[in-house]
Amino acid sequence: MTGVIPIDKPAGWTSFDVIAKLRGILGIKRLGHSGTLDPMATGVLPVFIGTATKAADIIPDREKRYEAGFSLGSATDTQDSTGTVISSGGRRVSAGEIERVIPDFVGRILQVPPMYSAVKVGGKRLYDLARAGKTVERAPREIEIFGISLDGFDEERQSGVISVSCSKGTYIRTLINDIGERLGSFGHMISLRRTYSQGFGLSDCMSIAGVEDAAKSGTLGVISVERCFMSMPKLLLSEAQERMFCCGVRLDPKRISGAGDDGLYRVGGSRFLGIGEISGGELKVYKSFWEAE
Repeated sequence: MTGVIPIDKPAGWTSFDVIAKLRGILGIKRLGHSGTLDPMATGVLPVFIGTATKAADIIPDREKRYEAGFSLGSATDTQDSTGTVISSGGRRVSAGEIERVIPDFVGRILQVPPMYSAVKVGGKRLYDLARAGKTVERAPREIEIFGISLDGFDEERQSGVISVSCSKGTYIRTLINDIGERLGSFGHMISLRRTYSQGFGLSDCMSIAGVEDAAKSGTLGVISVERCFMSMPKLLLSEAQERMFCCGVRLDPKRISGAGDDGLYRVGGSRFLGIGEISGGELKVYKSFWEAE
């Protein structure tokens, strides 16, 4: 089995918990995921199986989308509802004030990683330092927010929901914390659901129980890893060219259907083979996804 199964991760599970459970269900060790979700978060977690595990780092679609619940009036040490309140008070705000502020956070911005995160500083994970009661300086990192919308806000309770489209590496809880500070209040995240990640949406996802039932009945199917690269142009190889490509032979692009300018292409013929690169008048293997026969 090789391909992708997007999972709707349940709350309370780590991303590794999902992988460990699926290894037991499928009886396959070679599994990996893309885009770690915190335990409190739910939603799209693409799980890669077999040779498809090599795709995670090169998928061209890096956009992620989230629906996040937030509460204003208090900040926590983890920047979400699992942490301890460290500040409270601040001014009460209206939905209109939030809508006037959020455009300031759209585009390329700098974000300081939270202490409770997996980012390494001096060779140590920040969450390990935080749990030891330490706070260290963190260099801000550039991220990109493609869009933010306020989906609802209860002015009496000072809580609401935002939808965010962003690049890899964005911390939604930090975004909420920073928006709260800009408003002259404090803020923290109370829920998080990822609705889209690297080409997969919630409609593509299966539950853990669904995977288990399908595996038992023999009806489990996987999505071809080619789905992750549909934005790339495709090269169609002949049977002879397929054999040569799989053996690492560099091919003449002029003899290949679909070849154009230098760059990356998805390569196949009778089956999807992998990603090829045209450069210097040659097509070479960039990343292979075929299984040895």
